[in-house]
Amino acid sequence: MTPKVVIYTDGACRGNPGPGGWGAVLMSGGKVKEIKGGEPATTNNRMELMAAIQALEALNKPCTVELHTDSKYVQQGIKEWLHLWKARGWKTYSKGAVKNDDLWKRLDQARLRHEVDWRWIKGHNGHEWNERADVLAGEGLREALGER
Repeated sequence: MTPKVVIYTDGACRGNPGPGGWGAVLMSGGKVKEIKGGEPATTNNRMELMAAIQALEALNKPCTVELHTDSKYVQQGIKEWLHLWKARGWKTYSKGAVKNDDLWKRLDQARLRHEVDWRWIKGHNGHEWNERADVLAGEGLREALGER
C-alpha cells in the first residue's frame, strides 16, 4: 500500500533578493515531521520552490502526496508552465531562459517518484499548517543568517 502524505510548504525572504528561508510540514499516519532551511542570498520564489523540493525529497519511498502551497508561482508553474518549458527546451514563450530552471528541473525530478495532488492555499489566512510552514520558513531564514 502506498503511504499517503499531506504536506504544507512555504518560503520567505527578507528583501527580494535577500536572505531567505523555506519550511515544510509533512504529515502521515498521525505523525508530523517539520523541515526547514535557508540561504543567505536568494529570492522568495526560489525559497517557495525549495520548500516543495525538500519536502518531496524527504520522502524515502514513493507516496501519494497532497501538497499545499501558498505560492501561485509554484502552483501555476507545476500545473501550467512546466510541460511547456520542457517542450521548448527550457525556454519561455518569448524564447528567454526560464528563471530558476535549476530548481524547476529538480522539482520535476522530485515529483516523478510520487503521485502528487498540487493544491493552492491562501497564505496568511489562519490555516494552522500553512501558518506553521511560514514560521519554519522564518526560522530557516534566521538560521541562514546566524540569528536566533
